[in-house]
Amino acid sequence: MSTTARPSPRSPRRPLLREVYGRLLRGLRTRQGRTLAEVSARAGVSLAYLSEVERGLKEPSSEVLEAICVALGSSVTLLVGAAHRDLRGLAALPVEALEEGVVLDLTAARPDDAADRRTGRDLAPPTQIDSPALLLAA
Repeated sequence: MSTTARPSPRSPRRPLLREVYGRLLRGLRTRQGRTLAEVSARAGVSLAYLSEVERGLKEPSSEVLEAICVALGSSVTLLVGAAHRDLRGLAALPVEALEEGVVLDLTAARPDDAADRRTGRDLAPPTQIDSPALLLAA
């Protein structure tokens, strides 16, 4: 009697950081109604490379990410904050969250203090938010 190995059930693959960055950057660019050519010229990166970044195929350096974010009127701080929330599986932030000057009310997403005590989250040191740009990273 032959036994056939069954494939083990796998959980869905979590997205890579470069894929999350790419999706967020593409969402911001398309929301602004801008073309790849326009943003690539402003950022000083080739159109082909920007397309690969947006599709999550390339892992850009921090300098390239900064250039792309600035070309889109955003910042790496906002991009990293939005990606952090996305990767942690928290409520997805709207693409508008990547635009400078946008203030989001994140208090509704915060668990109540009693839940914090039950899970031990109240043991974490408090986070001080010094600027609106850091609001998403907190």
